[in-house]
Amino acid sequence: MLPHYFTVKEPGEHEIIIQKSRFIAHIERAESEEKAQAFIQEIKKKHWNATHNCSAYLIGEHNQIQKANDDGEPSGTAGVPMLEVLKKRDLKDTVVVVTRYFGGIKLGAGGLIRAYGKSTSEGINAVGVVERKLMAIMHVKADYPWLGKLENELRSSVYQLKDIHYSDQVEIETYVEESQIKNFTDWMTDMTNGQAEISQGETLYLETDIPV
Repeated sequence: MLPHYFTVKEPGEHEIIIQKSRFIAHIERAESEEKAQAFIQEIKKKHWNATHNCSAYLIGEHNQIQKANDDGEPSGTAGVPMLEVLKKRDLKDTVVVVTRYFGGIKLGAGGLIRAYGKSTSEGINAVGVVERKLMAIMHVKADYPWLGKLENELRSSVYQLKDIHYSDQVEIETYVEESQIKNFTDWMTDMTNGQAEISQGETLYLETDIPV
């Protein structure tokens, strides 16, 4: 699993008008080629009367799966520039379909490349981008007199507090990058004079919004 990567925040669509043609970018996450193809077919069914439904997707930790489809536009003028936007933005597990309703004015090869690229880029901006960081949930159990100090120190640290549970002892859950687990454990041990029980829980991706 990658320690971190970028992908689109949520599904969505965004429309622009270029020379009277409507370009509608539809964007979705896809962790598999099957999901990407299903999304493409869904958009094609929804916009069955469109002039074109061009698509592109990047899937896999190392972009193992890359596909671009011009759907009737001149070769290389739609799917490829869409795919290039995904690569330039360093997005993973992302599928884009740009639906075009022809407005009567031909754009030429260069115009099409710019239009499909712009539609994809603006669509990504509209739905947003997130960074997904692989985090371990660290559990720290301690007696209640330690709560104030632990909570204050954590809230002013680089670590992100997840939750606090109250039972016979207090248990604090914190998101910690895997590379920082030893540092975190040592820090907690020193802070509590070794009186805290520290354990590692599940590992998951934590998402943070990235300005676009």
